[in-house]
Amino acid sequence: MSGGWDGLAERLAGLPGAVVAVSGGVDSAVLLAAAADLLGPERTLAVVADSPSLARSELAAAERLASRLGVELIRLATRETEDPRYRANTGDRCFWCKEALFAAAEPIARARGWPLCYGENADDDPADRPGSRSAAARGVRAPLREAGWGKARIRARARELGLEQADKPAMPCLASRIPVGVEVGIEALRRIEAFEGALRRRGYRELRGRDLPDGTVRLELAAEELPRAEGEREELAALARASGYRRLELAPR
Repeated sequence: MSGGWDGLAERLAGLPGAVVAVSGGVDSAVLLAAAADLLGPERTLAVVADSPSLARSELAAAERLASRLGVELIRLATRETEDPRYRANTGDRCFWCKEALFAAAEPIARARGWPLCYGENADDDPADRPGSRSAAARGVRAPLREAGWGKARIRARARELGLEQADKPAMPCLASRIPVGVEVGIEALRRIEAFEGALRRRGYRELRGRDLPDGTVRLELAAEELPRAEGEREELAALARASGYRRLELAPR
């Protein structure tokens, strides 16, 4: 058994296997790496929710991770964007998103007799995370949180393993860019993905494109990237229009 998994080893090593929900981010990446190391790739299965709310870049990152670890990855065609409770976006959208993911993954986990796990960490407050309610109700495990692993430790371990997610900024689902109370629509998700993707290709890293109801995209950037954006405002406004927006605002994150 490889070292470096203090706390996680006790929670994973004795399992018959594990089905790990991944998203392309660092938390689920480290959890999947731990499961593959402690249980072996043949007793580890990755699942990812493939829906319009997941950026294609994040799906590709999940696929690269599974391939690197030698773990099978199943793409689950979750349909949360067809659920009126999810689309209504009244503050519990994340609950219905996790419900769609876990409902799709549970039959696979049951068939193998393995627990279903996801990447919630010890810094995440379950009281502030509607998805935690879904996990708790369904008995989905959160080994990182159970082992007391917070974000700093997770990122440090990802660096030790050389994972591409190690210093990757947080990338919540695309629907998180839509204000609470505004319906989540497929076209809005596509606009957001197109605009953010264009910015990342220009080298911007920490950003959010907030999709506002009046056709505005409010681009929130890390403080160190704002001066560059101000200097490129005309180019960024053109990218916004090409993505389907009428106007661009710049704001600090």
